[in-house]
Amino acid sequence: MKQCVFISLVLTTAFTLTATAQEKAKAKNAGKAKAKTAKSTDASLPEGVKELTYKQTPQGELKLLVHYPPGWKATDQRPAIVFFFGGGWKNGTTAQFLNQATYLATRGMVAVRADYRVASRQQTTPESAVEDAKSAVRWVRAHASELGVDPQRIVASGGSAGGHLAACTGMTDAYEARSEDAKVSSRPNAMVLFNPALDLAALEVAEKWPEGKGDGKAIVPQIDPARFIKKDIVPTVVFFGTADKMLDHARAFADKSKSAGNRCEVFSAAEQPHGFFNRSPWQEITLRQTDAFLASLGYLKGEPMVKIPGEGKPELKREK
Repeated sequence: MKQCVFISLVLTTAFTLTATAQEKAKAKNAGKAKAKTAKSTDASLPEGVKELTYKQTPQGELKLLVHYPPGWKATDQRPAIVFFFGGGWKNGTTAQFLNQATYLATRGMVAVRADYRVASRQQTTPESAVEDAKSAVRWVRAHASELGVDPQRIVASGGSAGGHLAACTGMTDAYEARSEDAKVSSRPNAMVLFNPALDLAALEVAEKWPEGKGDGKAIVPQIDPARFIKKDIVPTVVFFGTADKMLDHARAFADKSKSAGNRCEVFSAAEQPHGFFNRSPWQEITLRQTDAFLASLGYLKGEPMVKIPGEGKPELKREK
């Protein structure tokens, strides 16, 4: 039976953890993979991280930051995870999931942080971001032999608007880039979603669509995950805080998905607001649960290595 795990928590915006400073450290030995069609500019990246161009758009090129695990070889068949930052499809940067990507690389995965088009930089609307997210998953799969990745073990992940994009890669059909090879699937094999926007109708996204940017009432239904719940959704885990109004969207989503025969689990963080998973100790707590979820799929082995800081450590609540 296909699986769809929901670990409920909150809708994220920007990542402000101190690990961002690591982005400025000079790399001594960045990753070893070299994709044939990619440009690499990794002089100022942390050790083990490489920057690769995955897409050319009318607004400019888009890049991935690829974290390679210790002992990586291009001949490996490692699981991969692609992270999409949050920011309401308007803002945000790839810095958001630095800590999660770094940790999962130490656990043996190839971890990727993907840039995508947003309103503040490229003056685009959410459907362009959806297209970019699908392009990123497709690019990783198409270059699996160079990245040392198993093309059948690719996870899509993200927070807030980025969680919505990850959900779209696993569920929706519209907005595939026409110039890309459709024979290479843009569907991930699992999803890890941090307070994603799952019900765009309930959030009135179409009603808030910017003027002069297309017909939001026609576009939004094509990128609304709540409209695409069906059998065989890939395994998914979703995090929300109980202070986030979108938790109810996740609960309804989980109920429908379970009715369709999928594995759906919902966890919540008591009294936590939107974006809480960016902050300690909840970042570590959600990352530990992410580790357990990926291990349940056979993507990771051994016990989680996440250390939860502080005393009186809070826990996630199993909702369903």
